[in-house]
Amino acid sequence: MLRIRTVLWTLSVALSVVAGADFKAHNCSEVRQASIAKGFSFENVPLQEMSGDHLRVCPQGSTCCTSEMEDKFGQRSKLELENLVDETSHELRSTFVSRHKKFDEFFLELLENTERSLNEMFVRTYGKPYMQNSEVFQNLFAELKRYYTGGNVNLEEMLNDFWSRLLERMFTLLNSQYVITEDYLECISKYTDQLKPFGDVPKKLKAQVTRAFIVARTFVQGLSVGREVASRVSKVSSTPACIRALTKMMYCTYCQAMPSVKPCNNYCLNVMKGCLANQADLDPEWNQYIDAMLLVAQRLEGPFNIESVMEPIDVKISEAIMNMQDNSVQLSYKVFQGCGQPKPSGMGGRSTRGVSDVFNARFRPYSPEERPTTAAGTSLDRLVIDIKEKLKLFKKFWSNLPEDICKPHRVTAGNATDDDQCWNGHTKGRYFPEVLKDGLTNQVNNPEVGVDITRPDTFIRQQIMALRVMTNKLKNAYNGNDIYFQDSSDEGSGSGSGSGCTEACVTEFDFASTEAPVVGADRSGSGPMEDSAAATHPAPSAALLASLALSALALHRLWR
Repeated sequence: MLRIRTVLWTLSVALSVVAGADFKAHNCSEVRQASIAKGFSFENVPLQEMSGDHLRVCPQGSTCCTSEMEDKFGQRSKLELENLVDETSHELRSTFVSRHKKFDEFFLELLENTERSLNEMFVRTYGKPYMQNSEVFQNLFAELKRYYTGGNVNLEEMLNDFWSRLLERMFTLLNSQYVITEDYLECISKYTDQLKPFGDVPKKLKAQVTRAFIVARTFVQGLSVGREVASRVSKVSSTPACIRALTKMMYCTYCQAMPSVKPCNNYCLNVMKGCLANQADLDPEWNQYIDAMLLVAQRLEGPFNIESVMEPIDVKISEAIMNMQDNSVQLSYKVFQGCGQPKPSGMGGRSTRGVSDVFNARFRPYSPEERPTTAAGTSLDRLVIDIKEKLKLFKKFWSNLPEDICKPHRVTAGNATDDDQCWNGHTKGRYFPEVLKDGLTNQVNNPEVGVDITRPDTFIRQQIMALRVMTNKLKNAYNGNDIYFQDSSDEGSGSGSGSGCTEACVTEFDFASTEAPVVGADRSGSGPMEDSAAATHPAPSAALLASLALSALALHRLWR
């Protein structure tokens, strides 16, 4: 079939040349008018057709073109391809630019609003003791922001450090009648997992914050990569063979004294598939990237929703503080058993009563009406739904580029069914060659554009690699992994922020209890702290029991 079509095509071209020789020379006034309308400033357009022996691209029979005109047509053809790709990809590029900006603003403002909410509520509820220790919370939000904006932050380690610092400050406040040294605090930290001073809040919050931030950061990074790739690939670099083919398709009709005749659709497709072969090779990796973005978007809508995690974080942290305050007597007793009783500060109970007087309010979070609005007054769900709808439209974008450019009335003949009335590269008539498949390797026999399939475009290959890396990150984020902290020595599991666990489970490392060193004075016994410590160690002194009883009465209302 292909051989028959090729024979017919050759015959058609031959007949058109013979027929052209018998034609009477055409008037070139229409060419002059069309050229002026397109913005050309040709001074010497022939009045009548002349011999075209001087032409290098267009048919060399009778012509209305000079060498200067053909050169200018070539320059314009290159520019018009660049403009066509730019115009066709405009929506793609503007979507990624605007949605990346919107999501970035949303997440940053969400963090700022959450920090402001926590600060205002804690100042109102806890007053001076909070303000004296507010840098612990400021550092938490600074590190969360640094992680989101691409900083080298291990989320799990950072959150563990936050709870350790909070425990140190809380324990010091709750036991202000004692001298709490750095060494003593270090001893306490070794028993944190056994003591669980904040209940289950740190474990639950760490799992929620870690996976939500991994997904949020990776999704916005994905939008950024899509934006950059779309912007770069849309800037077309044309080969000389492509420019020749474009000139022949777009402007040789002028030389043939029929400037109003548009190219045949299939003819246009073969030219564009040859000129944009490398762009089409981007498509497989681009489609996988889009699919991965859509998967991560599902996480943003569901269990990894950063908005639902961050908005109530002040309530959750306060709940943890309340838990430690309510169990302060038992906690202090266990610490004294494991780390020894610290030395008295010599301030008696006065300092404790002062702290109790300040922490006499119960934490009250914002009501829904009071809580600050998120970025642009929108919600994460609305943003995600919007971007998902857009992303779905952009699948197969690069392989569809020739079809989008060759749409009727943009480049090709308006009536696609009237095959005999379009420009086929030689004359007005049917275009016989078959339309080639997409991609570089399929252009080996392109009838319109000479394509070197052995030399892929290095720049396009770089964009393919960028998409491949981003897709891998997105897939890991979907599973709760942050591959930035992946342990290269253990390919089966992550060692950092990501756990690899889906929403059905919460990953938490189980630390084996280790025996703490002796720190401080009057330590009774040795070995790890257990609930049965009172039975296995000598009883505390009467003075210590009396002191604890007084502390219990004074601290009962602490942080209530």
